[in-house]
Amino acid sequence: MSDESELDVELEARLEQQDVFEPPESFLEQANVTDESIYEEFEENWPGAWERAAQLLDWEQRWDRVLDDSDEPFYEWFVDGKLNAAQNCVDRHLEDRGDQPAIEWIGELGETRTYTYDELHRKVNEFAAGLRAQGIEEDDVVAMYMPMVPELPIAMLACARIGAPHAVVFAGFSADALAERMNASNSRHLVTVDGYYRRGDALDHLSKARDGLELVDEEATTIVVDRLGDDAESALADEELDYDTLIDEHAGATVEPVTRDAEDMLFLMYTSGTTGKPKGVKHTTGGYLSYAAWTSHAVLDIEPDDTYWCSADIGWITGHSYIVYGPLALGTTTVMYEGTPDYPEKDRLWEIVDEYDVTQLYTAPTAIRAFMKWGEEYPDRHDLSSLRLLGTVGEPINPRAWKWYYKHIGNESCPIVDTWWQTETGGMMITTLPGISHMKPGSAGPPLPGVSADVVDTAGDPVEAGDAGHLIVNKPWPGMLRTLYRNDERFIGEYWDEYSIPDRDRWVYFPEDGAKIDGDGYITVLGRVDDVLNVSGHRLGTMEIESAIVGVEGVAEAAVVGGDHEMKGEAVYGYVITEEGQDETDAFREEIVAAVEDAIGPIARPEQVIFTPELPKTRSGKIMRRLLEDIANEDELGNTSTLRNPNVVHDIQSKVQGD
Repeated sequence: MSDESELDVELEARLEQQDVFEPPESFLEQANVTDESIYEEFEENWPGAWERAAQLLDWEQRWDRVLDDSDEPFYEWFVDGKLNAAQNCVDRHLEDRGDQPAIEWIGELGETRTYTYDELHRKVNEFAAGLRAQGIEEDDVVAMYMPMVPELPIAMLACARIGAPHAVVFAGFSADALAERMNASNSRHLVTVDGYYRRGDALDHLSKARDGLELVDEEATTIVVDRLGDDAESALADEELDYDTLIDEHAGATVEPVTRDAEDMLFLMYTSGTTGKPKGVKHTTGGYLSYAAWTSHAVLDIEPDDTYWCSADIGWITGHSYIVYGPLALGTTTVMYEGTPDYPEKDRLWEIVDEYDVTQLYTAPTAIRAFMKWGEEYPDRHDLSSLRLLGTVGEPINPRAWKWYYKHIGNESCPIVDTWWQTETGGMMITTLPGISHMKPGSAGPPLPGVSADVVDTAGDPVEAGDAGHLIVNKPWPGMLRTLYRNDERFIGEYWDEYSIPDRDRWVYFPEDGAKIDGDGYITVLGRVDDVLNVSGHRLGTMEIESAIVGVEGVAEAAVVGGDHEMKGEAVYGYVITEEGQDETDAFREEIVAAVEDAIGPIARPEQVIFTPELPKTRSGKIMRRLLEDIANEDELGNTSTLRNPNVVHDIQSKVQGD
């Protein structure tokens, strides 16, 4: 073995054993937040310390009070403050950075578009004038059913400019889902596209939008962006408005930003509910934008000179907060990518990082596990030295994937922020501050300064270090949802009333996640409470078991669910994707079982380990565990229409029954 090979082996062994990582000195020298006393400052001067978030924005009228908690849980932030979100994200940057790119867009087919802040300002004004011409006024809700095209953030900011809340519907959702959200939000205006590209193929989106509009209670105005050109399947109908024509009709127009109260609604975002009906999460202008800007500044370390990339879809809250509002409020360059990470080649993301000198990359553990499976040869083809910080979002990341990301993408010189938050929180809640905190792979970290979170048992008492319990948030925060749209009762019932603790004189917010906390106050999120298995009376987090499985050499990805069991009540079923070249043998199954027993104990021993080439995933990349439970329980399969790979469910079912 050569000296270089021996060194590589030693590095791998060191990484495997290491469980605490310090931020690199090179990062600390330039980080936005480096003073450890910030935690103490927020504790001693709460809620007043949150003014530092609001001060990142321009206000037409300063707030009178930071927080009004007189009608909890209907908290109000930056009371009587007035501002406009579009002005903060665009206009105020023109003097200093008008010719700086605001949005760098890369299309599926390799096309690129750059919008400077001057150009973004012009487009936002022209579309705002076009919306006004259609009779859209302040407080009218505008639905948007669009993929990752630059016209989406333009439309969002145009709505914010005229004070019309937007309700973005993920382009992968069905026509029924669009109609349900438009009806729930009472929206009579839709901005959509003729189609978009996926893996080189043109997808007809307009037909789906039209099908949805057929189910909307009242007639809606429809504006259509031309994405496909000659590849579009059908021409616009007479009643449909062409986006480009509307822009041309208002070329050069300027629209004065509408003054909005801090508590005026900025947008609605619909998220899944336990009752099946989507919940319209209401976010307001002052608190949300302050929180998105502050977390972008403190956690993602964004500066105006950066080229920052969040690889999420704007159809989800991550895209709202960390592609559009947070980065643009800080005047940086934000990257948008239309396509998938493995088209046309598996090095597509790294090619973009290299070409655009991306400084921060914020992506999902699902993607990182795919990168691991494909192999380090793909990032090794490109110069990734421009990266200064890495982040993960959407689900907990297991330690093995964290270390792969740290080594092969960050070259052991980029801190990783593993962030926990939700649609409802508006922004990050639990994570390390990269210029202050050490990192523990697999653990999100401590609550952010000013965020009071704890892990409690069913009686509401804090658990001992190392024990599992329910994650709760004890105090309000500026980015929080204000209510569920037109349903205050459900807002209280789903988030507050159900987990209020009788002997406390205040509400607590219950995000429905299980977690554990260590002696340093670092919180490891174990997954949704309904993703916690009860095996013979023992609560086992699916994330914990999945981490043990993925820690086995040769495993690329895993999903764990509970299946009915006569003796145990619930048994563990593991669905496993192996890495290329790994034999799917009984001996390898036993190796996986042994790894789970070693990591958690015999109580977590999987009843079955099922090898599968794919896992059923939604179009946003979430594993549909419900369907895996149906297979484990030999139940009738539920709806598979929201999956991007519906055939895999039947393949897994046949395999399990065959075994």
